[in-house]
Amino acid sequence: MGDTGRVVVFGAGGRAGRAVTAEALGRGLAVTAVVRDPRRYPDLGTTGGAGGTGGTGLTGGTDVIGMTGGTGVTVVRGDVVDRTRVAEVAAGAVAAVHAVSPFSGPEQGFDALDPDFFVRAADALLGGVADAGVERLVAIGLFANLLGADGRPVMDDPEAFPPEIRPFALAHTAGLRRLLEAGDGPVDWVMLTPGGGLEEHAPRNGRYRFGGEHVPDDAGTAGPPGLSYADLAVAVVDEIERPTRHRARVSVFDPGALVPDVVDPPTQMDSA
Repeated sequence: MGDTGRVVVFGAGGRAGRAVTAEALGRGLAVTAVVRDPRRYPDLGTTGGAGGTGGTGLTGGTDVIGMTGGTGVTVVRGDVVDRTRVAEVAAGAVAAVHAVSPFSGPEQGFDALDPDFFVRAADALLGGVADAGVERLVAIGLFANLLGADGRPVMDDPEAFPPEIRPFALAHTAGLRRLLEAGDGPVDWVMLTPGGGLEEHAPRNGRYRFGGEHVPDDAGTAGPPGLSYADLAVAVVDEIERPTRHRARVSVFDPGALVPDVVDPPTQMDSA
């Protein structure tokens, strides 16, 4: 790991990215918050972190927008599909987090959606993070490509997943497959996929559990067990500080919604 105690978060302006940034700061890690247009996120450079005047530890044209000191957040411009830029902003970090989504919701439409976006991001991250000498990459997954009780991806069930969003789910799944194809490369990646809905304003309770490739058993509840963004962030930072899952995609959920208190062990997605 690098000497700076710094995590680089791609997509730091989104809900997951902000939660991961807050959790990392709360544990005394510095954060490089990477966004495509820092002017849209003026608050990122003023959230969390203690005072101080430490350096950023970054190289190249960083376009630093805001900084709150040696244990704070530095906002920089970057694109997750640019391998060179990924390497520049990741240099010296202990880990990278991929929380980027080019899609904000159905109202956005799909005219501008690049079906290869997540594949390009996977290639740039695996290459750029390796170029920077960073060994750990934690990516946020998508519920839609977990497997349902019938063994099919959730996105293939129109009653469980809106068909109009399927193009986005297919693009995300292609990115997962690209990570799996990397095999035993130099980057130790893991994808944490929420096992149900994510709750933006739910409190942090520090509780989560990993499952396998299937949607966690709802065991008589109203639906698949959800998770707060804050507890998703706990899982992400835990996997940075104390890695337990390697080169695999696993579900992550609130175990309080499950009875009995048992889940299947994590397995890699069948890439066939």
